[in-house]
Formats: sequence, C-alpha cells, structure tokens
Amino acid sequence: MLEHSTHPGYQIHLADDVYEPAEDSYLLIDVALNEIAGSKQRLRIIEIGTGSGIVTAAMMRDAPEHRYAATDISPHAVACAKANRVPVIRADLFSGIRGRFDLIIFNSPYLPTAPAERVDGWLDYAWNGGEDGRAVIDRFLERAQAFLADRGSILLLLSSLTGIETVRERMASAGLVVHEVASIRCPGERLVVLRGSLSSK
Repeated sequence: MLEHSTHPGYQIHLADDVYEPAEDSYLLIDVALNEIAGSKQRLRIIEIGTGSGIVTAAMMRDAPEHRYAATDISPHAVACAKANRVPVIRADLFSGIRGRFDLIIFNSPYLPTAPAERVDGWLDYAWNGGEDGRAVIDRFLERAQAFLADRGSILLLLSSLTGIETVRERMASAGLVVHEVASIRCPGERLVVLRGSLSSK
C-alpha cells in the first residue's frame, strides 16, 4: 500500500485493484458531510461499496460522534478500507447486513459497460454498471429501503451516462422522495448525487 494525498486535508492508504478516489469521491464527501452537519442525534451511517474508504474516513474524522459501517465486495478494497480505519466487512451490497440506518451512502458502479469492455480482476466491480449503467443501482434500490430507519435517507452518486431521470423514477417508485442535491461537470458527463428520503426533509 502507498500513502497518497487526495482530497485536501485527507491522507489515505491506496492499493492496487482498488478504485483511486477521484471527482466523484470528493463530491460525495462534501455532500455526506453537509448531510450530517448539525445533526443533534447520533446517526447510524453505512456506506455501500466503500472502495478505499475515503468517504467514510472523512466523515469519521469530521463527525466522529456518529456510528459508521461500510461494505465492499472486493477483498482488496476491504483490506484497503481497514488500513484507513474504516469499520468494513466484505459483502455484496447489503448481504449479511442487519438493522436500519439513518443514512445509506453509495457511489455506485455507474458506467454503461458492454461485455467486451469488462476488465479482468476486482477493479471491474468499481465501475461496471452493466450495459445500461444501472444493473447494480437497480439491485441496490430493490433492497435499500428495507434498511432505512424512519426519516432515513440515501445518497446515491451516478452519472448522466447512467440515465439520471430513469434512476429518479426508480427511486420514486420505491417510495422515496427524491432530490438532486449536488452535481459537477466532468469531461463527457455530469456527476450527480440524488438524495432519496422516507420523508420530505
């Protein structure tokens, strides 16, 4: 593992076969910190697909009063996140998870990926969203609401390449109140964070 400075002020360990934090990671850090800022209760927060763990590590540093958990399907990502002191278990999305959470965070694999575009190894799981970019997002949304506490929320990061309106509709059909809370433009796409909530907060 090597130590690498990424988001200003954050030093994290990185590893081969683990997604290196980029614009999407930094956007999600900012949104997540804003989401929990000023909370008067101790929140239960889980990040699905944590990768290096930078998003949860940033929250733990800036808001240590909350309770954190994370998952990733990749054994390399789990080892990397553990090196960054993130409480993580190896799991496919919510497999093996119990309980309900006030905030669920997911930087989803959102790139439309044809079979011929797949790469060998665990890193493929970090960005391969299937042919329409929504294969993993759809699986996530099928289960996420069952893990939300009353008035709980989801922060879901995706790309304009994924079909933002289609995902919004899918979230709404799952009973969530959906808002676009942040976005940035990158070459060839727009990255967006959608907030899905069980209330109109």
